[in-house]
Amino acid sequence: MLVSHTIEIPTDAHSAPGSALWRDAVVYQVYLRSYRDSDGDGIGDLGGLREGLEAIAALGCDAIWLNPCYASPQRDHGYDIADYLSIDPAYGTMADFDAVVKRAHDLGLRVLMDMVANHCSVDHAWFRAAVAAGRGSTERARFLFREGRGVDGELPPNNWDSVFGGLAWTRVVEPDGSPGQWYLHSFDSSQPDFDWRHPDVAEHFARVLRFWFDRGVDGFRIDVAHGHYKAADLADHPGGRGPEAGHNHAMWDQPEVHDIYRSWREIGREYEPEKYFVGEIWVPSPDRLADYLRPDELHNAFSFDLLVQPWEAARFRRAIDTGLTVGRGWPAWTLANHDVHRAVTRYGQEQPSDEALPTDMIAAARRTGPANLERGRRRARAATALALALPGSMYLYQGEELGLPEVFDLPDAARQDPIWTRSNGAELGRDGCRIPLPWTTDGDTFGFGATGSRHAWLPQPAWFGAYARETQAADPGSMLSLYRDLLAARRAHLGGAAALRWLPTARDSLLAFERGAFLCATNFSGEPLAVLPQWHNLTVLVSTQPLVDPAVIPPESTVWFVDERLAAS
Repeated sequence: MLVSHTIEIPTDAHSAPGSALWRDAVVYQVYLRSYRDSDGDGIGDLGGLREGLEAIAALGCDAIWLNPCYASPQRDHGYDIADYLSIDPAYGTMADFDAVVKRAHDLGLRVLMDMVANHCSVDHAWFRAAVAAGRGSTERARFLFREGRGVDGELPPNNWDSVFGGLAWTRVVEPDGSPGQWYLHSFDSSQPDFDWRHPDVAEHFARVLRFWFDRGVDGFRIDVAHGHYKAADLADHPGGRGPEAGHNHAMWDQPEVHDIYRSWREIGREYEPEKYFVGEIWVPSPDRLADYLRPDELHNAFSFDLLVQPWEAARFRRAIDTGLTVGRGWPAWTLANHDVHRAVTRYGQEQPSDEALPTDMIAAARRTGPANLERGRRRARAATALALALPGSMYLYQGEELGLPEVFDLPDAARQDPIWTRSNGAELGRDGCRIPLPWTTDGDTFGFGATGSRHAWLPQPAWFGAYARETQAADPGSMLSLYRDLLAARRAHLGGAAALRWLPTARDSLLAFERGAFLCATNFSGEPLAVLPQWHNLTVLVSTQPLVDPAVIPPESTVWFVDERLAAS
């Protein structure tokens, strides 16, 4: 039997992570390349986003998080930035960007951009100058260039692996044509890491932040926020190489990284209201994550534990408790993003339920086994309702509100993720969760682009039209309608700082908590479960599956209740 206890939520201005505008916001993640195409070239753009902002506002969201739209050669689709102060022509112009920010603000949506400061593109002016300048130059000091090992420097400086597979080092040719130094890239070879120990780097990014803040941007999601600094000696990873090597402590989560966020927080405080920072942080223990959320550092960080849990009540509860504790009561939750497989597919797959948290959480969210999509949809609906009932902000990845499954069967020639190429096809990568969205049931691109547009940059499967936004908008039982109902009920009943109190239940597979007059119950089992007698007088707000009897929670579903008497008092 699950027992009751209360998790208090800080309410004072000092302890709450950031402005109240953000601590319980619902943020819609826009993968711009795949959202909507306004000019017919097959690539989503700022014009398409501007046209689609009303759909995001109508969903009930408070903000958007815009994946990188800076000038980039697009080898990693924007996470390889060539110029931090301009818009990539494939996405539009600076005027288009300004129009998006204005329209978003007019609709009551705040705007987050993506900040990629661990690395840039090999096309960045600084890196081109570094290669041209040669050994010992100031230009090279902005990056992590090192001499190779071996008789002629033919071996990399250490044994570090890239996150995308293969070595984390690439050798350059010196200006005189001879084999030269090696540069570090934590990801693709087209993404050289900055050396944050050089003062030029910190000064550059301070300018970048102010540039976008002055254009009306409300905050930043920080990519790989646990990176940036590497151990000064760049020592070999004692775990060796390969997927079993374990966490490389010299490569990630160095103590100096916290100085960056203290300085950025000070910049954000120059504005009214204060600008907001949320970090993408993958660290091996919750206490390490808590360090990033000290009062003078980041406002918030994603609590990824919930995303990677198998469909088990106890595992969900443990992840929620951890997230609330580490996030000081207001964490950033998400069940999907542009780096992991879609929730409907993940919850439809067989998932291991061992006790340990996966050491590679991203890999744990990119399994490729068969999926029962009917079961996956039930569980995704229930998990979304549970997550939206929690204290904290919620990040919704585009297409999740349509219930899109992962697309596994892309032709090899169509795949574009560098993970696919660097792993020689051993890893499918992330293309399958980035397929351009279906807006209509038919047409060359299912409404992603206008009639007669080029085919989308990633091929949409023929069955995508069945998930079209236009059809789901008119269907009260659709995934889209469920999201709208949940967000409306959340706004009406879950505003403010209500503590989460876990409720005792008769079955371990039934997870229930209350927040003031609101109660959320999730049935993780495959059979109907009766609610406790004291819940019989509660009013049902939303159920993720049809209710035959309000006293019985259907299998694999979540029900939201409200005590009208308490709500009125």
